[in-house]
Amino acid sequence: MHLQCALLGLVQGITEFLPVSSSGHLVIAQDLLGWSDPALSFNVMLHLSTMAATLLFFRKEVTGIAREWFSGLLSTRDRGLPGWRYGWSVILGTLVTVFFALLSRPLVEALFSSPLFTGFALLVTGLVLRYGSRIVPRDLPVSLSSGVKVGLAQGLSILPGISRSGMTIVTGLRCGLSPREAFTFSFLLSLPAILGATILEVVKAGGITGVVTSLPAGWWIGMAAGFASGLLALGILRRAVVRGRLDFFAVYCIAAGLFVVGLNMIGG
Repeated sequence: MHLQCALLGLVQGITEFLPVSSSGHLVIAQDLLGWSDPALSFNVMLHLSTMAATLLFFRKEVTGIAREWFSGLLSTRDRGLPGWRYGWSVILGTLVTVFFALLSRPLVEALFSSPLFTGFALLVTGLVLRYGSRIVPRDLPVSLSSGVKVGLAQGLSILPGISRSGMTIVTGLRCGLSPREAFTFSFLLSLPAILGATILEVVKAGGITGVVTSLPAGWWIGMAAGFASGLLALGILRRAVVRGRLDFFAVYCIAAGLFVVGLNMIGG
């Protein structure tokens, strides 16, 4: 169990941030290795570890935006600050994500048991990344319009095999954001989504007490692996996005998708 927790933590931390779909890789890893679904309580802890990594990595952006947004609530004079617009864009994008996720939840739960669908979805992710690598960068500010569009892309990424970071970054680039801004907005938008998903999982697990009492042996190893690998993955992805090098991830997703589809069709 310790080894499984460590490996699942590594998979979660790396694929949660790199544009290769964490949900898709968890489905594939469990299918290939014959593992049962990890305990819901362990999923909660993995989400907390990746959220902590995101907060640490973007600590300056989070504190700056939060300060300017709250300042705008208290004074109309401060509503021209970038953080005021940015904060509302994150909020609106989150609402769009939640709306889409609630509508598609029954379908998504069924698809999580289908490695074949995950393989096809990875192919879609690869094609989207391929397209994103050819977008000519611009430098428009984050707006309510881009918040809605990126929020919708984040909602679509709840499907296993569809990369959240890949879909949201490419959508941000398509909206005219600079590569660095598209990267930053993608992950700041992920924070409310991760927090919301974690709260729902805590409720399903029977509250905080239920989570604590049902954690598998070695859960802390998985959390540490997820946190450390998440920070590493964020640094790698930021460099790749800023330099316009999404092609590697596109090729990887297409190859992984073809492998999974072929394996399931031969075995099916």
